[in-house]
Amino acid sequence: MDTSPRDPRPLLGALWVFVVLNFFARDIHELGRPGMLEQMMSGTIDGVEITESLMLLGGAMIEVPILMGVLTLVLSRRVSRWVNIGASLLTAAMIVAGNLDPDLDNMFFMGIQAIALAVIAHVAWRWPEDRTADAPGRAGRVIAGSRRSDVR
Repeated sequence: MDTSPRDPRPLLGALWVFVVLNFFARDIHELGRPGMLEQMMSGTIDGVEITESLMLLGGAMIEVPILMGVLTLVLSRRVSRWVNIGASLLTAAMIVAGNLDPDLDNMFFMGIQAIALAVIAHVAWRWPEDRTADAPGRAGRVIAGSRRSDVR
């Protein structure tokens, strides 16, 4: 097994995509629930009126993991590490807050997302410090104290 430190950005980005896809899978899955389409068309789902504010909150809820898929790849290690940890905790809190009375299929999707978010936080927390490539595009940066001709 290769134990050399690797850049976790691709893994973190893929995990964020996985979280987003699980949001969509859950929402599509809900359409199969008897009466759901009628509730959606009436503007009230399970007794909750769907307002513009609620739609904005839902948009923000899904936008965080979408944005993280990109930010993970472009931010420096130091910033990305903490943003990934914070966004994973925020996303987990939003998932729980949005599903206070979940049915079995919602609990299933919440569990899958919770595992992925825990892995994101764990990978970001254990992200090794790499002094030669702190940010994307800096892999060829000269190490302090070496001459340009020494680095090949």
